[in-house]
Amino acid sequence: MRRRGDEETGRRRDGKSRQKPEDDPRHSHASNRAALPRVSAFPRLHISESPTLTHRPSKRLGQNFLNDGRIIDRIIQALDPRSDETIIEIGPGRGALTAQLVENSAAVVAIEFDRNLIAGLLERFGSNENFKLVQNDALVTDFCFEIKPAAQARVVANLPYNISTAILQRLIQQRSCLTEMILMLQREVVERITAPAGSTDRGYLSVVVEAYCETERLFDVAPGSFRPIPKVWSSVVRLKVRPRPAVSVKDEALLLQVVSAGFAQRRKTILNNLRSAPTELQELIKLHGGASIVLCQAEVDLRRRAETLTLEEWARITQAIE
Repeated sequence: MRRRGDEETGRRRDGKSRQKPEDDPRHSHASNRAALPRVSAFPRLHISESPTLTHRPSKRLGQNFLNDGRIIDRIIQALDPRSDETIIEIGPGRGALTAQLVENSAAVVAIEFDRNLIAGLLERFGSNENFKLVQNDALVTDFCFEIKPAAQARVVANLPYNISTAILQRLIQQRSCLTEMILMLQREVVERITAPAGSTDRGYLSVVVEAYCETERLFDVAPGSFRPIPKVWSSVVRLKVRPRPAVSVKDEALLLQVVSAGFAQRRKTILNNLRSAPTELQELIKLHGGASIVLCQAEVDLRRRAETLTLEEWARITQAIE
């Protein structure tokens, strides 16, 4: 078996430099991806270094493989897996993180999209009763179903740059069975996730994550930690799922609609964006006197822009039209 520093784990990348990913849910690709069949449920084979896992990274999938043992160790240290819990790993790739998770005796549910990696993962880890491999797209996977009989799990993942925000939103949607996520994302995405009110990096995803998770930025990862080398830096972030949302609204879906509309055109004021909201939301706002009245009731200055609003102010706007 190779040393940890020689291990590699799969990760898809779009290979584009310094391009901010879209974080509006209207651009999610989930509806365009077909679910693939579940491959195995804790089969029994022998852990080994599989020749299958040496396959070349897929340009179509934008794959880059993490080959820096120090970064792998830091991710495992941040996760600190326990033998009495279930861990979901999204994109096990060549199995570097998977190996350490399995060795720590956690129940590992690995979600892998690339069918070319399946045989090698099964050959290497399939003999372990605590390993389950699911061949599926993370954008359509029912995580709460896959972890059964466990009721809760934590997540570790190297998310692909081009669909990372869509997968993160999918995880938040299924937060009822998730307690914590250790995620490697494009550094700019982490900057947006953790951006406070008033920051130019703040966007729709910032507000959504703040509403449902406590965030902690852990460390950055240089492009040289991957092969082939991507053109952007990555960051690892810890997201702890809140036991209840940070703000109280009757209709959480409405809150997300209001925030989405508010960030539709960043250069416009919150007033103008609400006036240009999708028809269904516009009609609801008109029933409560129009955008100006709603903002006044929420005690939000009509001239402000979306990135300056706090989560509490978004909640007040929503409460004014509930």
